[in-house]
Amino acid sequence: MKKVDCKISDAEWIVMKVLWEEAPLTAAKIIEAVSSNKTWSPKTIHSLINRLVKKGALGVNKEMPHYEFYPLVDKKDCIQEETRTFIQKVYDGSIHLMLANFIKDEKISEKEIEELQRLLDEKVNE
Repeated sequence: MKKVDCKISDAEWIVMKVLWEEAPLTAAKIIEAVSSNKTWSPKTIHSLINRLVKKGALGVNKEMPHYEFYPLVDKKDCIQEETRTFIQKVYDGSIHLMLANFIKDEKISEKEIEELQRLLDEKVNE
């Protein structure tokens, strides 16, 4: 998959998640999957699909009897970009402030603490 700008809206994320899970899919299959969780009209979902194609996040195979859509961007890349954007917007780019705020204000299980410690230890040893 090519690496492109992953600036997609919250609604577009829902469509992308469907296609990251299974692709290629026709618009009808995307609508069916999205409609199982949302009460959006098919027209709304079609609009989201079209916007994602225009942004370069989705490709479309027009050689099939019904167009099939597939992701052109990697889920991991989009998550990383979304995370960077969030940290920049909310914490002025400070991962330290974000982690400190999260650790102080959220209930974290012992297992989660151990996993965070493991990740930090790995980072130190890089």
